[in-house]
Amino acid sequence: MQKILVVEDDFDIGELLQNFLQEAGYEVAVAKDGVEAIDIFSNGQFDLILLDIMLPKIDGFTVCELIRRQSQIPIIMLTALNGEEEQIRGLDLQIDDYITKPFSMPILVRKIAAVLRRSYQGQNDEHQTISYQNLILDLDSYTTTAAGNVYELTQREFEILRELLTHQGRVMTRQNLLNKLWRYDFYGDERVVDTHIKNLRKKLGVDFIQTIRGVGYKIDKEN
Repeated sequence: MQKILVVEDDFDIGELLQNFLQEAGYEVAVAKDGVEAIDIFSNGQFDLILLDIMLPKIDGFTVCELIRRQSQIPIIMLTALNGEEEQIRGLDLQIDDYITKPFSMPILVRKIAAVLRRSYQGQNDEHQTISYQNLILDLDSYTTTAAGNVYELTQREFEILRELLTHQGRVMTRQNLLNKLWRYDFYGDERVVDTHIKNLRKKLGVDFIQTIRGVGYKIDKEN
């Protein structure tokens, strides 16, 4: 049974989420503030975190930042803050989805299932790797290495890099990447792709991801 950590200070919403997710077949733990969330996460094994932003003690952004220092667990922010600035900040912290309140519980459950499905995609596939220059993508373990160094990429960053490397020499439009990787699970601005590309460049220190102005991105074929 997959286990979800719900971080929500509103008792009624937390209880509603817990009951609904349990009925959907998940095991659920609930934290009511940021400090409790870090403590519960550090002492348990979870498959996904539903994270509110406006929390007592420490806010959701700080919780996310602290967790990302030690784990790439899927994180969905579930919050009443619907401004662009908050969404961009969340994406910069490598969250996997951003859902604003009020929300549809059936849609939320399907989004959770989609994020978890992507998180474990490839575990039962034949072991494969993609190499480019000194970079190696392990499609089985979702790890990225170069010159013996392991780079911590989010699942979405890994998938974008995989798509670009799989289609070397071809321009991948933002909409193409959204349709292929987000499918029906994303309703928002195409600039979410730009944010992930920026994070990839920063983490890997690479310059082979080319921006095709007004279109998308590509990686030239390796000679």
